[in-house]
Amino acid sequence: MLHKIWLSFILSAFVATCWSVLVNGDLGSVEEVMTAVTDMARTSVNIAIGLIGLLAFWLGIFKVAEHAGLVAKFSRVLEPFLRRIMPDIPKGHPAIGSITMNMSANVLGLDNAATPFGIKAMQDMQSLTTTKDTLTNSQILFLVLNTSSVTLFPIAVFLYRAEQGAASPTDVFIPIILATSASTLAGLLVTCAVQRVNLFNKVVLTYLVAIFSFLAAIILYFSNVAAEKLAAQSSLIANSALFLFIVIVLVAGYRKQKNTYELFVEGAKQGFEVAISIIPYLLAMLVAIAMLRASGVMDFVTDAVAYLVTAIGFDSRFVDALPNALMKPLSGSGARALMIETMQYHGADSFAGRLASVLQGSTETTFYVLAVYLGAVGIKHSRYAVGCCLAADAAGIFTAIAVSYWFFG
Repeated sequence: MLHKIWLSFILSAFVATCWSVLVNGDLGSVEEVMTAVTDMARTSVNIAIGLIGLLAFWLGIFKVAEHAGLVAKFSRVLEPFLRRIMPDIPKGHPAIGSITMNMSANVLGLDNAATPFGIKAMQDMQSLTTTKDTLTNSQILFLVLNTSSVTLFPIAVFLYRAEQGAASPTDVFIPIILATSASTLAGLLVTCAVQRVNLFNKVVLTYLVAIFSFLAAIILYFSNVAAEKLAAQSSLIANSALFLFIVIVLVAGYRKQKNTYELFVEGAKQGFEVAISIIPYLLAMLVAIAMLRASGVMDFVTDAVAYLVTAIGFDSRFVDALPNALMKPLSGSGARALMIETMQYHGADSFAGRLASVLQGSTETTFYVLAVYLGAVGIKHSRYAVGCCLAADAAGIFTAIAVSYWFFG
């Protein structure tokens, strides 16, 4: 399915560009699209190069954690839950550990750490199948949980709002938590329904209640923290947790009498190989997205939605932030730029500015995640993964709009 979406992006951009030239007489449209292609081709390589250090470092740390036995211990906590929603992963398999670490990093908002763990998880699950070019059920559910992952500390959104002069940059915190939680829950329910996974199992229900109770406690705590201190405390907790994890891993490896240095280097070598392998996949998807943006297709879609919303008598204020919602599944940097542009044009404390911020924190960059993770393991057939991921995105977008009207009128 992914190849059809990729082709549709390029064909849509081509049709829109031809329309601009032949009907509107805009002869510069072709140049704009091709300039976008050239720029994004360079960007794709830069992204991959930028990932090399992070991939090398975290895969090195993960290798030490694995040999120190920490991953095995930590994975036992989530193993009963993961084994019931991913029944094709055997008990005690390394995939459980790497999935656990990836999900933990995502919850803390540690994207740089989550990506290497996610790639490792995909590789571990890939070892369980004989059909190496097709996603398994467990890989699909893992991807859905990644693209819709609950993030407790959306620090980047707070920082951008502060830069744009928001009176209270963290006033979008609870709406973001509600939106991203809805996205994750919807993704889990849709994917498990397609895969016929029993979510009413006592073990699954117990874990879900515990997870969302913990989430509620976190929300309650941070809702009582002064707004000007919320971002600082969130950042401190996230970075402290990450730093502590690194120290615990290395000390545990040393106590197990492992050569932590050699293990780290061995794992780090894999980072270089993986970073180079994902360049073609990143290039294909990001160039198609750039063509879609430069051709004006995104503007056409948002204008059409605004017209329809107004025609049926609904409040169309949310349409001002809709480009951010449409861009987020496609390009993280593009959505970030649109969020900043919305706040600059309408104001950081306007309804559109706040909604754009909530949308930015509600979901992950779906097609970027798919391109990186599928590219890392050489997957060609994504089956129904795109549909389930987009269902989660849709739930996050809808909830973001609803809670923004609720909180900000």
